[in-house]
Amino acid sequence: MPGPERRAGEGDDLFAALADPTRRRLLDRLSSDGPLSATDLARNAPVSRQAVAKHLGTLTAAGLVQPQRRGREVLYGVSPARLTEASRWLADIGAKWDDRLAALGKQLAD
Repeated sequence: MPGPERRAGEGDDLFAALADPTRRRLLDRLSSDGPLSATDLARNAPVSRQAVAKHLGTLTAAGLVQPQRRGREVLYGVSPARLTEASRWLADIGAKWDDRLAALGKQLAD
């Protein structure tokens, strides 16, 4: 079951955003605790509030989180569509490698 083909560079922002462990921790926290502000996230983060805000900007640009203004506060929530896209792409790559390894195993067995 082949998945959609990706163009060169497509999704680079997504994987670049996920490559940073601090951003992954922020994403995990947003996923488990619901929409939170940068200030709330910074309370348990190993970086400053300003650094958290910058990481949230990267996550927002990659489509992984969605900011929503509530009064004077901006709350960030997870946008699962991009994570689903990444999961599908990785599953597709994994399936292709499984097929290649199975064909190699068959050739070696013959």
